[in-house]
Amino acid sequence: MIGKRTASQIRARLRRFAGDRDGVSAVEFAIVLPFMLLMYIGGAELGDGLAIQFKVTEAARTVTDLTTQYVSIDAPTISNLLGASSQVVAPYLSTGMVVTVSEITTDANGQGSITWSCSLNGTPRLASQSFTLPTALQTANISLILGEVTYPYTPQLGYVITGTVNIYQYAYFYPRLSTQVTGPASGSGAVTCS
Repeated sequence: MIGKRTASQIRARLRRFAGDRDGVSAVEFAIVLPFMLLMYIGGAELGDGLAIQFKVTEAARTVTDLTTQYVSIDAPTISNLLGASSQVVAPYLSTGMVVTVSEITTDANGQGSITWSCSLNGTPRLASQSFTLPTALQTANISLILGEVTYPYTPQLGYVITGTVNIYQYAYFYPRLSTQVTGPASGSGAVTCS
């Protein structure tokens, strides 16, 4: 008799438990909350990263385009041109950003070599160094300006997962006012040239 009563009490309690809807929403919320937070924070980080990548692309294009508008560039001018990149990436910090502008000249076979190069916060390419251009730009006896920007992006919250990510962008432009741009012999301040 005791066994039947206990078994019927257990069944009754299980039926009540199965029919009880109190707290279901709280349990569902507790299960869904981590995923919602992950999506929200991940979306914010992704949006921030994409915005910075866009800014880095614009900085590379801007510095390259400005350089092509000269026939000859001296050290203070190239310093100002490379420094303009910090205005382009604003409101993001330009700390640690490396900006390099180089002129590439091709020979009769379309093989490129560095004519001159200047870099802000980095190492310029070596003058006379061989440079392989994309197939579409391997034209004989031309000069091109190559602008490169490397931005060390550190996510606000995802740093533990990804660490610092270097975002690299480049742009090629033809000189506008002459067939080539005469570069500076040396840089000043944070700008170094070769």
